[in-house]
Amino acid sequence: MAEQRDDGKPGAEIEPAGSNAPAAGPPPQPPVDPAEVEQFRQFQQFQDYLRFTQAQQGNQPAPAPDAGVVQAPPSQPGSQPPMIPAGYQLVPVERRRAPKWVTWLGKKVLAWVLAFILLAVAGTWLYNHFFPNDAGKTSAQLAQEGGGTYHTNHVFSTNPYEAVRMVYHNIAQGRVDDACGRFQNEGQRDIQTRFAQDIAQTFRQNAAQTDCKKAVEFLATQVTNKNDYAESLPSSVSEPLPGDTVTIDSCTFPVTGGPALGVFTVSKVEKGQWLITGHAIGPAKCSGVPTSATPTG
Repeated sequence: MAEQRDDGKPGAEIEPAGSNAPAAGPPPQPPVDPAEVEQFRQFQQFQDYLRFTQAQQGNQPAPAPDAGVVQAPPSQPGSQPPMIPAGYQLVPVERRRAPKWVTWLGKKVLAWVLAFILLAVAGTWLYNHFFPNDAGKTSAQLAQEGGGTYHTNHVFSTNPYEAVRMVYHNIAQGRVDDACGRFQNEGQRDIQTRFAQDIAQTFRQNAAQTDCKKAVEFLATQVTNKNDYAESLPSSVSEPLPGDTVTIDSCTFPVTGGPALGVFTVSKVEKGQWLITGHAIGPAKCSGVPTSATPTG
């Protein structure tokens, strides 16, 4: 029936309780955007990737999942980590810098090391400049530098016969500088030139020949047996030395494998060394071997 309103007009009918009218429901939900769903899924994959990398490093626990976010199942050992979603970039953790005092100390130590190296190099150069090292130099270089460094260095033989034998040895080996360096060449005592002139006269070469090196080069071409020629003279003899000056005639010994080199005068100099201080012409081929000198080596 119709309800009578206060103004006397008929009102709407009131449905009795328990009628079949439908009850009011929740308001309708707006449609879901697929792009937002995909973005949410990528965000969850990114969280899974972070937890996976942290668990693999073992240096910090995996972050707790955000409340209200549905998490993907954890990665199994040996499985591939989730792919990093497009648009995301991992930022490396900045390393801790050393304290300032450590940096300052390191610079000071480096400066001292560099200063020490420079001082060592400068000291070595000064020492070598004022006290040169004769290692690696030939006897000729040592004999001719500064008036003959044999005055202060041990560069020659300590036996007169060995001094002459080394001339034969150097010629056999073609060592020009060493052969000429065993002759005195100081001031008026130019025995190198005298030796060259005697060789030129003996072999009737150029009479004006005054170059010891050229004379030695010529003699090297006359050697027929290097080993025999190098050992033509002994290193010493059994007879006592007559004094500080000894005359050694090449023909006193059986010179073989090449020409004889004449008569040598050998003098004792500083540090017990023997230097060739004179030369005289002798036959290129000895006629016989006297027995006055008995070799011992």
